[in-house]
Amino acid sequence: MEIRTDLFLGDSKEVLKKLPDNSVDLIATSPPYADQRKGTYGGIHPDKYVEWFLPISEQLFRVLKPTGTFILNIKEKVVDGERSIYVMELIIAMRKQGWLWTEEFIWHKKNSFPGKWPNRFRDSWERLLQFNKSKNFNMYQDEVKVPIGDWAKGRLKNLSETDKIRDNAKNGSGFGKNVSNWLGKETVFPTNVLHLATECNNKNHSAAFPEELPEWFIKLFTKQEDTVLDPFVGSGTTLFVSKRMRRHSIGIDITPEYYEMIKSQINPVELYLLEPKVKYGEAKPKRRYAIR
Repeated sequence: MEIRTDLFLGDSKEVLKKLPDNSVDLIATSPPYADQRKGTYGGIHPDKYVEWFLPISEQLFRVLKPTGTFILNIKEKVVDGERSIYVMELIIAMRKQGWLWTEEFIWHKKNSFPGKWPNRFRDSWERLLQFNKSKNFNMYQDEVKVPIGDWAKGRLKNLSETDKIRDNAKNGSGFGKNVSNWLGKETVFPTNVLHLATECNNKNHSAAFPEELPEWFIKLFTKQEDTVLDPFVGSGTTLFVSKRMRRHSIGIDITPEYYEMIKSQINPVELYLLEPKVKYGEAKPKRRYAIR
């Protein structure tokens, strides 16, 4: 099947209205944070952010499939020496809009460099909020398993009798574990903390995130030939990764420079991915791509 990449130039709030209901499997995006990227997106004051975003999230709710997932990369900022609560306010407002706030992932920036501010330290993490329309959403957990790690070599070597049963936590939380469940396993499910370096290459964008970030969520929440949407596509990372992973993708951005940059780059990437293998002497099939 031909893998489609649809790219739109314009305001997400308006462009999203052109997309069909229940047509997207995963929305993964990083909108401009409050009062940031002013030179590119104009900047939205923290007090106005919820009002600005809700018409967009309303359209995202409409286009997302009932089994789909919305991953929102967003971060608070400090205003007058105090952390802003606009992200919390947005979560509450989106829940009233019908969204389920099902999970929160943390992106730990492994290569975050030190900084100095009065009365606080540099942030080395960002939020990735998971929203869904239904509790019954697609999730392919086996696709993101990780090596069990060196801890298992010693911990599982000599198990006690307590290790072989579901031992309830001593703090009275009601949680427990059966350590013997990990015997013979080489891979396990990860935690909700993603340890990824920031994007250091020049992508001509003020806030490009690493390819590993959308890749992880695409593996977790979609399968091949599903559709991924990024309504603030920026440098196009989500589109390029989706293409490489054989997912259809839709990107929207209001900045002509980013639109033209992606448009010029997506073609060779797509041609490379869509060229099927042929036997010696056979004619190569025509290469096609879809881009608006």
